[in-house]
Amino acid sequence: MKPVAKKSNVTRLRPRARPKLKSVRNGIAPAEWQARVDLAAAYRLTAHLGWTDMLGTHISCRVPGTHDQFLLNPYGMLFEEITASSLIKVDVEGNKLSESPYKVNQAGFTIHSAIHMGNHAEAVMHLHTPYGVGVSTQKQGLLPVTQMALTALGLVRYHDYEGVAFNLDERERIVQDRKST
Repeated sequence: MKPVAKKSNVTRLRPRARPKLKSVRNGIAPAEWQARVDLAAAYRLTAHLGWTDMLGTHISCRVPGTHDQFLLNPYGMLFEEITASSLIKVDVEGNKLSESPYKVNQAGFTIHSAIHMGNHAEAVMHLHTPYGVGVSTQKQGLLPVTQMALTALGLVRYHDYEGVAFNLDERERIVQDRKST
């Protein structure tokens, strides 16, 4: 059965008007612009599939040619509003490297900087899909009860919930938990 696309399941947090954003296309390298376009498309596809949950999910990608910079959604924008120019460039220390009227999503920064610092991931997607939440809340986690579960079983890693990820000390534990088997 083909999955049915659904609209985003979020409530608008502000009036329709949002700050005007300038295009950044002319001020950056072509490789970074393409990464921005691809990441914005990933955000919009995620919204189209209904995989958002207000502001608790995020997707990032490494800025091409760097090892310590990545692009992340601005805090307060819905996934269906994300554009290539609205993405915020940050370094792994949390410094905002691009101009934006929006703040950096702090929890997103903590989680994504840990993964970008801890390995060579080019892109990171952190979602709370209904099925993912269902599996993650089970004490036994993902069980080897289907063929599809077996394809992912060796790749799944667990990190205990510590509350909203505002504490940068959590990054080290995220990296360690990703290494554990």
